[in-house]
Amino acid sequence: MHQASRPAARREGDRPLPRRRIDAAATPNQLIEKYCSDILTSPGMSIESQCIQHGDTTVLEHSAAVTACCALIARALRVPVDERALMRGALLHDYFLYDWHVYDPSHRLHGFTHPGRACKNAIRDFGVGRREQSMIRHHMFPLTPTPPTCREGAILCVADKIVATRETVHGFALKLRARQRPREERSAR
Repeated sequence: MHQASRPAARREGDRPLPRRRIDAAATPNQLIEKYCSDILTSPGMSIESQCIQHGDTTVLEHSAAVTACCALIARALRVPVDERALMRGALLHDYFLYDWHVYDPSHRLHGFTHPGRACKNAIRDFGVGRREQSMIRHHMFPLTPTPPTCREGAILCVADKIVATRETVHGFALKLRARQRPREERSAR
C-alpha cells in the first residue's frame, strides 16, 4: 500500500517562538531575511516570481509586501506575536504555484480554493507548523467562511486586504493612464 509522503522533518529552530513584540530595531526586510531566506531562494518562489497576482504585481512581490505589512501592523499595535510564524506564514500565504489568470477549470474558484493549495505546498516544501498552516488556510476571510484562529492570522488577513487593494487600484490606474495617452496624443496633433 502506498504511504502518503510526509513533510520534511522540522528542525530544532522550527518550534513556535514565544510571543513577544516585534523587534523595534529591525526593518521588515531584515525580519524577512532573518526568518525566510530559505523560502526566498526556493524553486517554488522562482515560480511565484513569474506569476501575476494583482495588476502588474507578481505573487512573490505581493507576498513580500504582505509580509512587510504584517511586521508593520504587529509593531504598530504592539501586540506580542511569534515573529518567525508571522513572517513565514505571511510569505507563504499565496504559495499556490500557478498563474490563476491562465484559463484552467481548476482555477475557477481560485479565491476559495487557493488557501488550501498554498497550505499543502507550504507543508510539503517547508514543513510549516500549525500556526503558519492556520494563517495560510484562513487568510481569505471573509470570502472563505472561517475566520483566523490566531493573532498572527488576523494580522495577515488585514495586511493581505490592505496590500491587495493597493495593488489592484495601482493596476486600474495604469490601465486608465494607458487609455488616456492615445487621447492626449490625438489632441496634441
